[in-house]
Amino acid sequence: MASPPRNTRRALCTFITIFLLLAGLAVLIVWLIYRPHKPQFTVLGAAIYDLNTTSPPFISTSMQFTLVTRNPNRRVSIMYDKLTAYVSYRNQAITSSLALPPLYHATKSTVTLSPVLGGAGVPVSVEATNGLVMDEAYGVVALSVVLLGRLRWKAGVIYTGRYGVYVKCDVWVGLKKGIVGQVPLLGSPQCKVDI
Repeated sequence: MASPPRNTRRALCTFITIFLLLAGLAVLIVWLIYRPHKPQFTVLGAAIYDLNTTSPPFISTSMQFTLVTRNPNRRVSIMYDKLTAYVSYRNQAITSSLALPPLYHATKSTVTLSPVLGGAGVPVSVEATNGLVMDEAYGVVALSVVLLGRLRWKAGVIYTGRYGVYVKCDVWVGLKKGIVGQVPLLGSPQCKVDI
């Protein structure tokens, strides 16, 4: 069998090259139009109902944080799956993880979350317990609200795969022994969001 003429091979290679360049350009344009931006999280309020450090190495707490999340995307919505929240002190969890319901975040929208975190005693190190007692006596406690989960982006009828999301909100709260309920936030910084 004879090989195809040289001009036919050259035309086929040119066609494949042009097709791949146009397909790559189309993918780049779609990505630039629908490129998703990370959601933004901010802590707006905090309430501490219980903080019991009298049974080392266990701490039992009951806290509520009001978090506001904003979807900055104009064309892409966000769907959160398997989102959990907990509070940490000096990089140690002082509340057990709480599973939050699935969340749909429409384009250019804001959603408020106010989970109550805590309950039964959580084991922590002696250093963390002592540090928490000292900070409470001083009147200022540095806490971190952490959200873990998975999210999907939705652009029109297109869904992406699931991506892991890690949100860490470092907050300073004014806390005096014996005061229960709403506590002052000393600043309201943006949270760090990793996807």
